[in-house]
Formats: sequence, structure tokens, C-alpha cells
Amino acid sequence: MSKIKVLIADDQALMRDGLATILEVEEDIEVIATANDGQQAWKLAREYEPNLVLMDIRMPKMNGIESTKKINEENSDIVVLALTTFDDQEYIVQILNNGAQGYLLKDIDGDKLVQAIKDVVEGDFIMPSEVASKLAANVSNTQAGASKVDTESKAGVNVAMQENKLDLSSREKEVAAMLADGFTNKQIASALYLSHGTVKNYVSSIYSKIEIRDRTKAALYLKEELVLVE
Repeated sequence: MSKIKVLIADDQALMRDGLATILEVEEDIEVIATANDGQQAWKLAREYEPNLVLMDIRMPKMNGIESTKKINEENSDIVVLALTTFDDQEYIVQILNNGAQGYLLKDIDGDKLVQAIKDVVEGDFIMPSEVASKLAANVSNTQAGASKVDTESKAGVNVAMQENKLDLSSREKEVAAMLADGFTNKQIASALYLSHGTVKNYVSSIYSKIEIRDRTKAALYLKEELVLVE
């Protein structure tokens, strides 16, 4: 098997060097380049075509979210794995929505980092369980404008829902919270350790209960309703 070619993007030299040191001792991983901002990461990804980019989120010139979006648009075969802290909840959701295949906390152990890289290259979605559970339980309310649902969307909702009686099971609430934050079915399945088919069934049940079939409108409605009933 050929080596996994990795590009490291982080604006902190100590973090870049530390990650490179950890990865370079692995026989099946090769660090082919490092970048100190999102713009450089995007350009180096285009030049070197790595298998994986370890992408910091908060960086100068271009953040990791925009860089991930550009990389994904130009070459969807490049896997982006975000590096973040738990305080970055809003950014985590955005970078996942723009093509990242998961994220790691910056305090991850070296052995777990190596395994995560191998797993995500093989197609797994990486999300630390302790963070996933908190993201699922706490609906982000940082974009108040986006949480407003248009009148037409609300008109299709039954009276019980308008009174905030969601009538969702505990598992449906977890799925609904992640749906409201923009997670895909695949991401929800990975985070909650469910099969893709099971998540699809939960989503269908939620759609039926709120009488909204459009995923975007359902997400916006659930974001507002889940905040109101907390």
C-alpha cells in the first residue's frame, strides 16, 4: 500500500512541527507539505494533491472553512480532517458542511491521531464522541437570522408543533438537534453510532411529525423550536 500523503495546515509553528514529528515516524504516512494559513493550504493542496489535509480552522488570510470549501470544490478526492478546540462549535458545523470528513480536538494523543488519519482516508467519518454528544444536545443559536422560518414553512406545521409540543422521542431529539445544525445523515449516524438506514428512518419520522418534507426548512424550523423548548 502506498503512503498516505498528508498536508498540515496550522498558523502555529509549534503545532505544525509537532504534528509533523508525530506523523513522520509512521512508515505508511508522509508529510508532503505544511501551510501557515488557509490560502496557502488551498494552493499547496492544488500543487501536491495530498490524500489528506489536517486543517486548522482559525487561520489568517483564509480560514480553514473557506480553504476546505475551495479544496473540496477543486478536488473532492482530497480528504480534509479539521483540527479544532471544543469552543469552535459554530466553526465545526460550518467546516463539516463545506466538505470536511470530520474533526479532531487539538489535545488528541499521537497514536489516536495516526489511527484517525488512517480511518478517515478509508472512508470513516471522524467525530470525538464527547463532543458529538454535546453538539447533538445543544442546538447552536449563534446565527439568529438563519433560525427564522418563513411564513409559508410554518403554515404547514400542525397546531401541536406550533405550541412547541414536539412529541419526539429522546433519540429523535438527538437526531433533530443535529439535523437542525446542518449535519448529514451519514454524519449523524457516525456521531450517534447508528446505521445509515436507522438515521434515515428517524429523519423520516421527524419529517412526518412536523409535517415538513424539505430538509432545509425542517432544519430551520427545528432550530427555532428546539431552542424555544429548552
